[in-house]
Order: sequence, then structure tokens, then C-alpha cells
Amino acid sequence: MKHVHSGKVRDLYETDDGLLLMVASDRISAFDHVLQPDIPDKGAVLTQLSLWWFDQLKDIVPNHVVAPGDEARAVLCRPLRMVQVECVARGYLAGGGLSEYRAGGAVSGVPLPEGLKDGSRLPEPIFTPSTKAPQGEHDEPIPYERVVEEIGAETAAELRRITLAVYTRGAQIAAERGIILADTKIELGWDADGVLTLGDEVLTPDSSRFWPADEWRPGRSQPSFDKQYVRDWLLSPESGWDKSSGNPPPRLPDHVVERTRQRYLEAYERLTGAPFSG
Repeated sequence: MKHVHSGKVRDLYETDDGLLLMVASDRISAFDHVLQPDIPDKGAVLTQLSLWWFDQLKDIVPNHVVAPGDEARAVLCRPLRMVQVECVARGYLAGGGLSEYRAGGAVSGVPLPEGLKDGSRLPEPIFTPSTKAPQGEHDEPIPYERVVEEIGAETAAELRRITLAVYTRGAQIAAERGIILADTKIELGWDADGVLTLGDEVLTPDSSRFWPADEWRPGRSQPSFDKQYVRDWLLSPESGWDKSSGNPPPRLPDHVVERTRQRYLEAYERLTGAPFSG
């Protein structure tokens, strides 16, 4: 197969019949850096969890999956012409959304009530798009009106509708399992027939914030089933890393690697209700 592209986490190969084999590595990234070392089993968890979610969402939006790959970390899929907008839905305030809110009381141009804290639940889920920056650069939040300008009102409305529908379904299913889906990012593209289609990964610990519901306490960084644990360690005195220095992050210690692996496995098993087999 022909190697087409390698991102922070995934490697893409083209088959002889024009399909794509998407392989999720065990690489982990944070703050636009690929970190060392890898997280064992992470790629297989992301792929298998995405396949499970695609099945839960198939009545909302079609997806790019043709068939699972021979390995647990791989999936055969249809090529898509990707929309050049990051589609994000938020039901709670955290991460970059929290920083925006603190700076101006709004997220991607959506005004929010005063007095919200880190981890606060929003009055309703909101669509908060951002630019799709090249690898190594930062995505920038943009208002919905700019999405309309760039891709047209009809397509922008469909992006918002699908993104919020995916978030709502995901949040409902997660809540039944004692998990809060705080926010999520999805990737959409047009298939060969011009139909907006869900691609890449969906509702995984890499693309979403998952919090244990029984530990949710607004006003602090929430315990999580995602890579927030890695982000928190990188920003802690223990790591010794200054995010603004321009220097690459330090190597993750063994205890952070193992704890992160366990959080990914727990997310998979709690959400799907099945043991992870890899």
C-alpha cells in the first residue's frame, strides 16, 4: 500500500482499489507536541471505541468505515474531501473554551452567562468551531458567522446540526454509564456523492473530554478519562516544563504512561460495557 500521510497519531495508506487504511498509533500529543514515549494499547482503544461509536451514531450521520482492519488499531475507510473547519460541541466549560470565556465572556462568539467556573455546565450545548490549522500550528476559535462566510450558510448549518446531534447522543449514552461528556470534536467531509460524512475518530479520549460524573466539582480541573491527565502533569512543577518556553516537553515518566493507559482502557470498558481485548 502507498503511504499517504502521517499525523500526530494516525498513519494513512492508500489501497490498490482507492480505499484508505487508517492506522492509529500509540503516539500521544498535547499542546501541539507529540510526546515520548508511546502509550501502550492506545491506538487499538481509539480505533475500537470509534467503531463502537460509529454504530451508535449511524442513524444521525453516515460514516467513512468500510470494514475493520486486520489489526485492532486499523480500519478500512472511504476517502473523504474534508471540511476545513474543526467542528466542536461543548456542554461544559473547560480547556480552550474556559480560556476564551475568561477573556471575553464568550466562546467562538457565543455569549455565555456570567459567573461560570472551570467545569461549569452550560445552559445548553453550543457549537464552537475553530480553524483547521496545519500540523504544528494552533487551531483558532472562530464565530459561526465566519464559517458561513467560508463554506456557505447551508453547509454551515449542517455542520452545526450534525455536531450538536453527535454530542447530544454521546452525552446521553455516556450519562447512562456514569460519565459526563464535557465536549467533543468531530471531523466531517464529503463522500464521492457529496454527502457529509463522519470521518477520522469519534467520541474517543483523544477527541473528547470524559469526566466521571460522581467526581464532578465545578471550580477545578476535573478528573478525566482522557489525556487531560497528561496535560496536567506537563503543567505541574514535577515536569519542570514551561509551556511558553518554546522547548519541547519532557519525556513522560513511567507512572504517567501507565496511569494514562489505564484511563483509556477504563473509558473504553465503561462506555462499551465490554472488556478490552486489543
